[in-house]
Parts: sequence; structure tokens; C-alpha cells
Amino acid sequence: MAELLYEGHDLDVLSDMPNYYNWIMASFSPHIRGEVIEYGAGSGTVSARLEPLAEKLTLVEPSPNLAGVLRSRFAGNGKVAVVSALIEQHTADIASDSIDAIVMVNVLEHVEDDVAALGELMRILKPGGHLLLFVPALQALMSKIDLMHGHFRRYHRPDLQGKVVAAGGEVLDCRYFDAFGVVPWFLLNKMLGSTSFNPKLVALNDRVVVPLSRAAEGVVTPPFGKNLILVARKPSGR
Repeated sequence: MAELLYEGHDLDVLSDMPNYYNWIMASFSPHIRGEVIEYGAGSGTVSARLEPLAEKLTLVEPSPNLAGVLRSRFAGNGKVAVVSALIEQHTADIASDSIDAIVMVNVLEHVEDDVAALGELMRILKPGGHLLLFVPALQALMSKIDLMHGHFRRYHRPDLQGKVVAAGGEVLDCRYFDAFGVVPWFLLNKMLGSTSFNPKLVALNDRVVVPLSRAAEGVVTPPFGKNLILVARKPSGR
């Protein structure tokens, strides 16, 4: 995951998706406790949802300007620390068996050696601690906008689950997410080659489509989706 100066325009657009992020957090919240690290915290959209649940929250962001945004956003909050570093740099300084939960939302796909990174994440988790991942899914959806944002891959469920298990994690949940988003992504980004997110379409999707998607996927787990969500635990005794 190369260090970069990122202006964050797309993050600003995508932050206007409260229903979408609340849907993600419904799976993550039961496992957020104690000392928590969020890697790739961006401008703090997920961080703000983690902060009330954590006793101590470390936000790691490689982009110096976004790290500055995070420092401003959480200024005066004594339980939040912001670190501008790459994942590999940060984990190298963390003791084994010391973290209760690690959160990565749309981050692992940016890491070239994701296998090594997962190994380090499992190392620093306490036994019984949780790794919470949200990643783009289906390599067939790989598009210009993925490449522009530095994505090395999109994941399939067996691949992601297998890598986490190989790193020493016990997978509690790994499923496709946002099946309704597959066709729009394929048409707009894969076929038409869009390289930006339309704020009006993003907001419309969040207010209208996401609640329907969440309701449907609460009844039937889809066999595919635009993303994958994974909850893993570090087994006791490791």
C-alpha cells in the first residue's frame, strides 16, 4: 500500500451514504470493544461510528493530508489517536496479542501483499480478538476506477476466506454484500468506463436502494455481491 497524497474528493462523495455504512456496522458493532485499530481510516466516516464503541481507537491513514483531516475531526478526543503510516510500518511496531479489534473498510485491496498483511494483523490481535473486513468483490467487476484508486484485486469469497484462515483466523462470517449494486457497477464503471462517482446517484442509491437491499439480504444471503464482508476471530491459544 504505497503512501500517497490523496485529495479525498471521492471519499467526500461516498461519505454521504449513512444507510450503507450503518449496514456495514450492523455486522461489525458486536465485535468492537477495548483497543481498536482502523487501518485506512480516510476522512473518518467509519471512524466516527467506531469511536463510541471503543475504549481506545487508533486511526492509521497513509495519506498525510487525510491524517490531518482525522486529527482535526477528532481533536480533543483523548481516546482517539491518529497515525500517518503504511499498514506494514504500523504493525511492525505493535506487540503481539495486544489489540481487541481491527477494522478495514475498502482497504485490503490496496495492499499488494495481502497475505503478509493478514498474517501481521492476526499476530497483533489478542486471542479472541476480531478482524473485520469489507472489500470489493468479483474480479469481473474490476474497472478503471478500481485501478485509479490503487486496487490490486477484487475478491471472491473462497479466496478471501482462505487467506484469512491461512493467516490463522477463524472465520465467523464471510458473505457477499450489496447484490443489487452489481449491475449498476458493471454498467457504469466496467462497460462505460466511469472514473468518478456521481453525488446525486450515490445519495439516491443510499436513500432508496440500500434499504431495500439490506431488507432483502436480511432474508436471503445472496450468492454474489458488489462487496464482501468478513468477520474473523483469533482463536484462543494462538
